[in-house]
Amino acid sequence: MSRPSSAMAEEQAGGQAGGERRARQKPMFTVPIITVVLLIVAPCALFLFTSDVALPRIRIEYVRRDVPAASAPANLKAPPPSPDQAAVAVSSLAPPPSPEAVPSEEQRREEQQPPLPPVRQLTDRPYSLGPAVPDYDARRASWLAAHPGFPAYVTPGRPRVLVVTGSSPRRCSDPEGDHVLLRAFKNKADYCRVHGFDIFYSNAVLDAEMSGFWTKLPLLRALMVAHPETELLWWVDSDVVFTDMLFEPPWGKYARHNLVIHGWDEAVYGARNWMGTNAGSFVIRNCRWSLDLLDAWAKMGPRGPVRDKYGKIFAEALSNRAAYEADDQSALVYLLATQRDKWADQVFLESSYLLHGYWKAIVDRYEEMRSKWRPGLGDDRWPLVTHFVGCKPCGEQGASYEASRCRQGMERALNFADDQILKLYGFQHESLNTTAVRRVRNDTGRPMDADDDEIGRLLHPTFRTAKP
Repeated sequence: MSRPSSAMAEEQAGGQAGGERRARQKPMFTVPIITVVLLIVAPCALFLFTSDVALPRIRIEYVRRDVPAASAPANLKAPPPSPDQAAVAVSSLAPPPSPEAVPSEEQRREEQQPPLPPVRQLTDRPYSLGPAVPDYDARRASWLAAHPGFPAYVTPGRPRVLVVTGSSPRRCSDPEGDHVLLRAFKNKADYCRVHGFDIFYSNAVLDAEMSGFWTKLPLLRALMVAHPETELLWWVDSDVVFTDMLFEPPWGKYARHNLVIHGWDEAVYGARNWMGTNAGSFVIRNCRWSLDLLDAWAKMGPRGPVRDKYGKIFAEALSNRAAYEADDQSALVYLLATQRDKWADQVFLESSYLLHGYWKAIVDRYEEMRSKWRPGLGDDRWPLVTHFVGCKPCGEQGASYEASRCRQGMERALNFADDQILKLYGFQHESLNTTAVRRVRNDTGRPMDADDDEIGRLLHPTFRTAKP
């Protein structure tokens, strides 16, 4: 049966339409997109990596909220930068300097040091610590009378004492040096606290001409005139350790003297030996005589030709001394030996106890001392001072002994002294070769009733604890 002609026409029309749609969906040709992209991007990337042309960079700056805003209104646009400002902005985009161009911390510290003054020549005026004060004693007496709250004697026969010490303003080159200096200062602070002394620690060079050994002289002079209430100033080097925390110098013995220093008359005045005394620990009175002595002493100390000249003079005038630059100890012996009539009557050379104790003869005997004697003697049996002459705790050049030997000796001396303080509170070092401590006494709850006279005198220095 044949279909109607109209239906056939519709079918033919539908077939033609589907054919046209299929014809539109089939692409006439295929485009290789990935290949095109690679052909465009690859040359650009190669150009960027091989070319020396620098790409512009963008720097984003954020406004700091902790900085106050400018006085200009916020809605105004900032003016265009000046040429100088533009140059600064451009320079800030430059790469950082290489590590070799960055100065080290030590170099920065050196650059911060002020320039040294011109070296004093032999034809210049002699060095002076300050203007002469001929009426110093009268002026000081007047000041003391006007300020009764600051007496020069805290009790009858007990002078007001200022312990003076110090070290270099720079950090030690040896990493352990600063720790050793800290412990040495703690040792001096303990001694001063026990005896009621004042203490002054300096790490400033008051006068660049008086460097090295000579730094103490300008400092002592400045402290004298600034503290008229101080009767005696006790200088101790940074490498001095107090090792008898109970002993106190017999001040009444020196009532008629202005300088007390360890030494022997025959060695200083007879043999003129530059080691007949030691300037690392001495006591000096606050008076005009002392100001005159310091000034005469300091004239031989300016760095440069003056020091070199007096070093040669000392080599000829003193025994056992080579012709190196002048040091303060040789200068003092030279003054006393060559101008005995002027100075000797006011100088007490002390040898009955160790105001200066040579460390090599002491540090290996501490255990023997503790087994045989007790503190309060101050002499060879229990030295007041152990002085590490020839050691350089801070790592400076010129040490006479190995650093390890000096460090071991200082450790033992500091622990030996510290045990006398720790004992007050019931503790002690496990040995003199270690900083570890252990408990040696359990307190009973009545710390004011010390039954040990030695402990009582140290723990309560303002009075003497008596047994009931």
